[in-house]
Amino acid sequence: MHRKTFMKQAGLALVGISAYPIFTKAQNIQEEPQLDKKIVEEFVRLSHSQLDKVKEMLAEHPTLLNAAHDWRRGDFETGLGAASHVGNKAVVKYLLEQGAQANIFTAALLGKMEIVKPMLAAFPSTLRAKGPHGFTLLHHANKGGDEALEVKEYLDYLGLKKTKFELY
Repeated sequence: MHRKTFMKQAGLALVGISAYPIFTKAQNIQEEPQLDKKIVEEFVRLSHSQLDKVKEMLAEHPTLLNAAHDWRRGDFETGLGAASHVGNKAVVKYLLEQGAQANIFTAALLGKMEIVKPMLAAFPSTLRAKGPHGFTLLHHANKGGDEALEVKEYLDYLGLKKTKFELY
């Protein structure tokens, strides 16, 4: 066997061996069962108002953190989305501390102008984005109270007057 051929085959073998753990891990993920839809729905419902129950469920099922319930017709809601649109900052902050995927709606609720303004500058059509149940950024800023007053005023300046859009 030529040296070049040997080196090429040895290199390919090393790549295959080093990739084995990745393929094995991916295969194990596929074997894990999906979250039960009823558990996801319960978690999302509880995230509107019950921090203690949210903590319990998340301790038992950590993958609920970013799970979304499908209320149908494009109305998807996570626990963070649920807590955000009702203005439950205690649940919002807890979920964010656990690593929930933050979004512009939550940023509006929390008055995070340093997030809202550049996102809207980069993606202007986000001004008309529909959050859970069709609630707008303005709705979330209203729920944020004094903490979100600057965001509310900015959304008003941009012309957002509605607090809810139809989902379909």
